[in-house]
Amino acid sequence: MRLDKYLKVSRIIKRRTVAKDLADDSRVLINDKLAKPSSEVKVGDVVEIRFEHRHIKIEVSFLSDKILRSNPPMYELIEDKRIEKAVD
Repeated sequence: MRLDKYLKVSRIIKRRTVAKDLADDSRVLINDKLAKPSSEVKVGDVVEIRFEHRHIKIEVSFLSDKILRSNPPMYELIEDKRIEKAVD
């Protein structure tokens, strides 16, 4: 499954275009390698996303093309760090 679609379907990011923009800005890593929006995501991959004030790291645990309540969790949260902005 494409990275941008996975981030949207798993509800980590609300819109696919936002997921695409993050990947285009080199703020998404898959298994410690820079990822493009079209990068393939597989079960077991570790995805790191660097938001402006927060960095999260997840492990992909399930893939599905559709958002269904009956689906198991699509990821397991490994790390969630808040980033403080330096004030001068």
